[in-house]
Amino acid sequence: MKQIDMIHQQAVENTKTKIMDDIEKFLGEQEVLPDFKEYLDNRSTYISQIWLNVWLTKSTNDFSKRDKKAFLSERGYVVEGVDRKLINKLFRNEMRDYEPFNTKEWVKTKTDEQSWEEQYHSARKKFLKKVEEDRLLEHKAGIKENIYQVAQTVLSDFQESAYLKIRHMMAKELRKVFNENQKFEDIDTHMLEERLTVIGSFNPDDYRTMADFYDELTGQIHQIASWGRFYFEYETYEFHFEKKVLEYFTQIAAEKILGSLNQQLLSEYEEVFEDKLSAGEVKRITKDLTGVYLDGFLFKLQEEYITDLMTLADTEFDVTEHRAMYERDLGERIRRKEEERAELERKREEEARMLEDIFGREYNPSLRRNVRYILHIGETNTGKTHHALERMKEAKTGLYLAPLRLLALEVFEKLNSEGVPCSLKTGEEEKPVEGANHISCTVEMFHEKDFYEVVVIDESQMIADKDRGFSWFKAITNANAEEVHIIGSKNIKSMMMDLLDDGVAEIYEYTRDIPLQVENKEFSLKYTKKGDALVCFSRKQVLENASKLQNSGRQVSMIYGSMPPETRKKQMERFIKGETSVVVATDAIGMGLNLPIRRIVFLENEKFDGTRRRRLTSQEVKQIAGRAGRKGIYNVGRVAFTSDIGLMTKLLEKEDKPVETFSIAPTSGIFERFQKYHRSLAVFFELWDKFESPKGTNKASLSEERELYEYVRDTEIEARLPMMELYGFLHLPFSSKEPALIEQWLETIKAIVADEELPEPPVKTASLEELELSYKAIGLHLLFLYKLGRKTEAVYWERVRTELSDDVHEFLKSEVKNYKKRCRHCGKGIHVDSPYQICDSCYSARNRKRADNRDRWR
Repeated sequence: MKQIDMIHQQAVENTKTKIMDDIEKFLGEQEVLPDFKEYLDNRSTYISQIWLNVWLTKSTNDFSKRDKKAFLSERGYVVEGVDRKLINKLFRNEMRDYEPFNTKEWVKTKTDEQSWEEQYHSARKKFLKKVEEDRLLEHKAGIKENIYQVAQTVLSDFQESAYLKIRHMMAKELRKVFNENQKFEDIDTHMLEERLTVIGSFNPDDYRTMADFYDELTGQIHQIASWGRFYFEYETYEFHFEKKVLEYFTQIAAEKILGSLNQQLLSEYEEVFEDKLSAGEVKRITKDLTGVYLDGFLFKLQEEYITDLMTLADTEFDVTEHRAMYERDLGERIRRKEEERAELERKREEEARMLEDIFGREYNPSLRRNVRYILHIGETNTGKTHHALERMKEAKTGLYLAPLRLLALEVFEKLNSEGVPCSLKTGEEEKPVEGANHISCTVEMFHEKDFYEVVVIDESQMIADKDRGFSWFKAITNANAEEVHIIGSKNIKSMMMDLLDDGVAEIYEYTRDIPLQVENKEFSLKYTKKGDALVCFSRKQVLENASKLQNSGRQVSMIYGSMPPETRKKQMERFIKGETSVVVATDAIGMGLNLPIRRIVFLENEKFDGTRRRRLTSQEVKQIAGRAGRKGIYNVGRVAFTSDIGLMTKLLEKEDKPVETFSIAPTSGIFERFQKYHRSLAVFFELWDKFESPKGTNKASLSEERELYEYVRDTEIEARLPMMELYGFLHLPFSSKEPALIEQWLETIKAIVADEELPEPPVKTASLEELELSYKAIGLHLLFLYKLGRKTEAVYWERVRTELSDDVHEFLKSEVKNYKKRCRHCGKGIHVDSPYQICDSCYSARNRKRADNRDRWR
């Protein structure tokens, strides 16, 4: 038999069954015997529809997609590449007229006058029986509803005495746990084979309330004995007690309800259900009702003191006596809670006073009113720094504060080359110049006790930086000078006016003499020209693009954040002298570097900010684009983008949002006051989190300090170092994202504590990555040497570091054209022009794995 014939026959049989069911239903509902013709008149359309529904459903479900396509192909349909839903629709249309089953004729053959009457009596009997069963069920439901209504009233009145009984039961159960059970180590409850380890007995004095008991024993198990061997129920004690309460309450509630029912309702129940009403049946009838009360009882139990319950366990239950005991315990508990609340409030007030004493008054700037503040406000590349430095050169003594070591080095060399002796001081190096009364240093090296005739503070918009901003705040508000020149972007003006109040003597606002012009054509690397600076946002992208350009015959300078400043300076000099025609750089190019750049090209419109990839801000676009168009060399500064030209142009033209907050960080004064209360850095970090910074300020996250602190917390290092000295080591400005540097930092701290020789920084030179990491390692070593006052040793390591920076420079000059991208999976080299981040082998392996997974899930 063909498959379609077999399915058709099954559909016919199903239809016959459904028609006979319909006849029985029709006959059962008639009070007198109807004619067969009457049935046909009423139901012929319906029974015909039965066939069509059964047949279409069964044929559609029982035939596979392949069989349906074969069937349709035989009838001339094109089925290849056709959607499954359309295949089903076409198939159902074909099935509608396929060998229809004549239901009306079949019914006539199955029925004569005698059988019709017999069918009627049988159907009517079944129908009346079902009606009676339904009536009885409705009666039973009514009796249960009456019982439920009584239960509602009874339980409402019973809940107080019920809780007293539950409280007494729980007291005895709790005493049993403390007397008989042992505590075990927490285990994974899914590991049933895991061996239990006893760690002692329960002690009621260890817990105040039942809630405390539950919290500590969340992972504990309940032990039971059975058949002479130990078995374990893997349940928490909290769940164990909840189950006990539920079992006990439902039992006493059922007994109370049963005793409250009148005799008429009990007799009616017995008559209808043919059995006496039991407490077990009352439990089932009122199950959802008793559950409503359970949560309230459990909540009240969690508030109970363990000591009260342990005392209660020895007292026989008497409602009057236990009510009096509960009211006494409750009153005492309320009194103790009030005392605890008052004590907590006292501690909060004490903590608030302590926070105010330690932190509160630190960040209200006590400006030196005899200082003349001069603001230099304007866009990038407008000569702000030049004008401020000219004034500093004229002064007898001067201090320049830079955001970067490279800028400090640049000003140091500039002043000395112009005949103004100037010393250099950063955390990693000191270069004293004989007879110098001027110093160029990084902003973190500012010391408020030193007096200068003129202080110049560069890039003051950095005051808003969440981690470094406080160094600018400290320098601006505590500068000990006759004149303080503050250099910043346009959006810092209102902040400075508010902060410095009437201390601002002069304001110079600068605008670009060289206009910026955005190119309307999307940039491609092949369009690179002499004087271009191509900007991307990772060292990897800088090297890849520089390699592509060098391999196309161009000489390229490179600038990126982790590059040694000396190398960066040499790379810049090559571009200035014309030895290279193009610069490829990260956004490090936007911070105070003056280069003869014709065009700034944004190779990317997004950057990773340490947390996520995001679109550049308007301020970032302007800061970088402003480097285009060196005055005296170009008449216009050009800016190009690789995509989204319209959107990026809007960001370039957008008015800057004013800086409204500045960052704050811990000071030596704060630490001195803190040590009146505590000596632990762990406590200090907690209090720093609790301290609410004043309006208009943002607290430094201290995230790097906290991460480093975890390496020394509760160790001999923390025990032996004074707190402020330890914090000074945590605060050293090095790249704490490098595991090798963290290890070096930790080993050096250990040596300091043990009064041993400091470990020498590891120096490796086999690759660019090793050279740069070695440079950073020596920089970290120098931070320690200068902090410890060991300047003689520092001179040697500065020389070694300079040699390393030369090696980096030479590598970039000669070897970057051989730079290879690395597969992010296996690390093998990839051609630099490849648009992909993985090699062909890894790509093929990944596709094979995906294909295998698809096959597995089919």
